[in-house]
Amino acid sequence: MKQLVAYITSGYPDKAFSVDLASALGESGVDSIELGVPFSDPVADGPVIEKANFLSLEQGFRFADILEISDQIAKKVDTLWMGYFNPFYQYGMEELLSEAARLGVSGLIIPDVPHEEAIKYSGSFRENGMANISFVAPTDSDERIKEVVTDAQKFIYLVAYAGITGSGQSEDLKQSIDSIRSYSDTSIFVGFGVNEKTAKEKIKGVDGVIVGSAFIDILLQESLTHRQKIDQCCSMAQNIKSLINE
Repeated sequence: MKQLVAYITSGYPDKAFSVDLASALGESGVDSIELGVPFSDPVADGPVIEKANFLSLEQGFRFADILEISDQIAKKVDTLWMGYFNPFYQYGMEELLSEAARLGVSGLIIPDVPHEEAIKYSGSFRENGMANISFVAPTDSDERIKEVVTDAQKFIYLVAYAGITGSGQSEDLKQSIDSIRSYSDTSIFVGFGVNEKTAKEKIKGVDGVIVGSAFIDILLQESLTHRQKIDQCCSMAQNIKSLINE
């Protein structure tokens, strides 16, 4: 069964909504929730997720909020934290990983920390039973891919194109996928630009997809009620899960 990871921006439009949405997505077939930690400079994200980050921070998001949200959802659906390194570093990585593990969070996705920098925290991740998700880009050399994926945990995040999330670009990923497979048995999930129109193409040769901007685009629609937003996100999740498993 191919896997679906759903990204949502924590605290947008509020904490209770994040809990309700994550729980509903889990019940709708989403395999993992990627809880985004709002940050003022989300360099890997496009305008849709960037706007949700800004609005969440404007409404008073605090790092403690993601702990509260995780406490309510991580026992129901597999939960990862996606965030930029600064908030994690400010919290303290040792304390952060211990707290995340206590809450039931299974891993971290940190797009602005290169592999060479992430290695120093490998022991702490292992001690807490947490995965530090590895990234591979289509521009990475075979040598680089070998270095990054050899000890990859949970899944390898294959970036669908060089750029930012949600831009809808496309690149031939077969060479990258073949290279990863030659060095690792860890599952490969494709992210960036995945939605209902692209899911069937993106799933080729990999084990799962990561969907973010498509969900957040629904959350940003002010004309929809909270219930309508949740229903539309769940409907889309069910459709994508079906498409990737046809």
